[in-house]
Amino acid sequence: MNTATPRNPILLLHGMWDTGAIFNPMTRYLNRLGWETHDLNLTPNNGDGCLAGLAQQVATYADRAFPPNTPFDLLGFSMGGIVGRYYLQRLGGLDRVQRFVTLSSPHKGTWVAYGSLRLGCMQMRPSHSFLQDLNQDIATLDRVNFTSIWTPLDAMILPASSSQVSVGRGVKVWVPLHKDMVSHPQSLRAVGTALAEPVKVMNRC
Repeated sequence: MNTATPRNPILLLHGMWDTGAIFNPMTRYLNRLGWETHDLNLTPNNGDGCLAGLAQQVATYADRAFPPNTPFDLLGFSMGGIVGRYYLQRLGGLDRVQRFVTLSSPHKGTWVAYGSLRLGCMQMRPSHSFLQDLNQDIATLDRVNFTSIWTPLDAMILPASSSQVSVGRGVKVWVPLHKDMVSHPQSLRAVGTALAEPVKVMNRC
């Protein structure tokens, strides 16, 4: 890892049914390596709310926590990765974020989402217009350092290949459980490597 790379503050976005506390192991790991970490509790966290509304909470927090000219990095776990994408692609986040990391996020949807009629869950179905709209211009994420970290063993993201996308860099880890993606040593090392990458010059307008 290149320790000379400047450490941006990083905002962590949790998944469904979680809170920011799920990142405690990752926060300890990143803090030891010199990163300033932030998290927020997205509400509602049970899928009742539209994912765009959760993304607006991200925008509000970012405007409050980071000065306008201060770049930051963004990491989203599971649903948090899709919320992060909406913030980047629809709410101006691409002008502020330099590195974007997702952990087991259903970029192409997950069959598990067909088991719920909650709006936020339905929006993560492979056939839903919400994801289809985001994926129409997913190439805009090439403006940031985008890394999707995924595991073939994931039983929540079905198929697991849904976490693979056509832009950025994909990193496969062999983590057995979906929830362990925020704490397993393989995931932590992959996150640290992604956050230490030099920033793309084209990212800044």
